[in-house]
Amino acid sequence: MTINCKGTLIDLSVPKVMGILNLTPDSFYDGGKYKNEKEVLSKVEQMLHEGATFIDIGGYSSRPGAKHISEEEELNRVVPIVSLLLKEFPEIVISIDTFRSEVAEEAIQAGAAIVNDISGGKMDEEMFAKVAELQVPYILMHMQGTPQNMQSNPSYSDIVKELISFFSEQLFKLRALKVNDVIIDVGFGFGKTIEHNFELLRKLELFSSLEVPILTGVSRKSMLYKTLGITASEALNATTVANTIALLNGTNILRVHDVKQAVEAVKIVNNYIK
Repeated sequence: MTINCKGTLIDLSVPKVMGILNLTPDSFYDGGKYKNEKEVLSKVEQMLHEGATFIDIGGYSSRPGAKHISEEEELNRVVPIVSLLLKEFPEIVISIDTFRSEVAEEAIQAGAAIVNDISGGKMDEEMFAKVAELQVPYILMHMQGTPQNMQSNPSYSDIVKELISFFSEQLFKLRALKVNDVIIDVGFGFGKTIEHNFELLRKLELFSSLEVPILTGVSRKSMLYKTLGITASEALNATTVANTIALLNGTNILRVHDVKQAVEAVKIVNNYIK
């Protein structure tokens, strides 16, 4: 199971780790942490050193109830950083976390290699065509609603069936456009209750039937810290436990704030399932 990132084939049969770089002032865990280029470079260097295969850069906060920002502001946040990182780390594989086709295009032109779309093509009807044109891997995530309203009242009759139906439909459209590398993400916390999230984690293996790689992003999310009555900053151990469950249930990429611990989880699980 491989994906083609700017001519480099990355094998996902051994799970990989994607480090998160939030360039937003209001993300739920690390918003506003990286205030200048030096801090950004230091954080990315650390994540690469700890074993991240991908770095996911986002300039639009998608935490529940987050403030909506303009396309221009998002572009100003992310494109210069993509260029900066490629200059400093020429081998880096950058994923651009955006639901806007214009931001995706400019970030890819600046050197990013993957588009990570939280809306699964639902918030910009040009996105699928743009990804097909750019010929880059695409992360197709499920979200019920928008970041502004997704947690107001999430409801499903059968969450797994509904998500498999959603992915099947979107994958059909992407394949018709000749998008070769698609990765799915069930979207933990995006229009889901805590119960929904745990049901998805428990049944994650069922999504392997779609025959595409699976990305899991549960890092420090409220499904973990609210369950334990702690804060996001205290949820590293819970994240490692959830990541381990996800790996045992077929995840190919872990999207995390804490790379070292995720890489260790991958190594332990790989030795366990050999």
